[in-house]
Amino acid sequence: MIDFENALSIVRGIGSTLAAAPALSIENVPLADALGRVLARPILSPIDSPPFDKSAMDGFAVCAGDDSPDYRILSVVAAGGVPDCVVRRGECARIMTGAMLPPGTERVIRKEFAEERGGIMRPLRPETSDNVIRRGASIRGGALVLGPRVLRPQDIGILAASGIAAVHAAVPPLVGILSTGSEIRTAGEPLGPGQIYNSNGPQLAAQLAAMRCPSRFFGPVADQPDALRASIASALDACSVLLMTGGVSEGDFDYVPASLETLGAEVLFHGVSIKPGKPTLFARVGERFIFGLPGNPVSTFVIFEVFVKELLFRLMGIDWSPVSFAGELGERLARRSTDRTEFLPVRIEGGKVFPVSYHGSADLNALADSQGLVRVDKGVAAIEKGEKVDVRPV
Repeated sequence: MIDFENALSIVRGIGSTLAAAPALSIENVPLADALGRVLARPILSPIDSPPFDKSAMDGFAVCAGDDSPDYRILSVVAAGGVPDCVVRRGECARIMTGAMLPPGTERVIRKEFAEERGGIMRPLRPETSDNVIRRGASIRGGALVLGPRVLRPQDIGILAASGIAAVHAAVPPLVGILSTGSEIRTAGEPLGPGQIYNSNGPQLAAQLAAMRCPSRFFGPVADQPDALRASIASALDACSVLLMTGGVSEGDFDYVPASLETLGAEVLFHGVSIKPGKPTLFARVGERFIFGLPGNPVSTFVIFEVFVKELLFRLMGIDWSPVSFAGELGERLARRSTDRTEFLPVRIEGGKVFPVSYHGSADLNALADSQGLVRVDKGVAAIEKGEKVDVRPV
């Protein structure tokens, strides 16, 4: 069994090495389909944004330094319109928010700071700013818009504002999912004595879908060595990464480690000082990777978040790390065992962090009330109410 940090370093190191290889697959993706995809190449702006000086207010555009008591209104400039006059001292143009400034003007007097009568505008009080957004104020043509990243809704807006209709995105790896266990049945089937429904498979598929990674089910497969080896071999022929659940511990029917050995897999680690998820296995066969995840569903969920995501994003070309935030603990958090790094589900209420009612790694329903995971380091028995904790949103 290795420490959590050592295991994470192995996953990150493998992923980063492969991401640096020139074989990273890239495809052109329309902007409308790019949310959640990994931007593979930096994007430079093809234009100044905004592409012209524009009014930040509804009001009247006037010349720089013109403090005339009255201004003759020459025309009206709407957003999207082209000014049809040159403004001189003692003159102005009525202008709308977002409209292009007419030639000769440098500032805008807000509508509410002026009165208009008989084609004449008269300022009522002095302005505090020029109320103009200058050409290129957001970004200059040729400047970096976005670097490689997971594209968020705001990123889509930023790209659209620069006139970018499509992006080069990393092609996500196809991930196989293989649930093991003779007791496993698919939702919708009747349950016999001693049987349970397969929650790990659909849960992993959903976690992958949230990353925009395609997945394919291989299983469930019964606890039979020949059938398991055949399923693993089939999955590795089709997929870049294989996620297996169950069968990785040391029980009489835990055949995953032996099956991988028979298939020539190199085991990079088996057993991590983490809770939940101690039996986790990470292996490779050439350039294909296998995670053996514990069968308990909270373990599967947590290990995907802390290990699998790290590998998958690196395979798509980015050194991804989770975003976390510091929150104040709303009640004391205590635990009996301190021999492993532990990730505990928490809820956020009134700006404070509270542990959820949680009865171990089989208690999947505990995740329904959680918005994040709190990491409790090895050797820490308790965190007191009011202390700051790092929360990893989930």
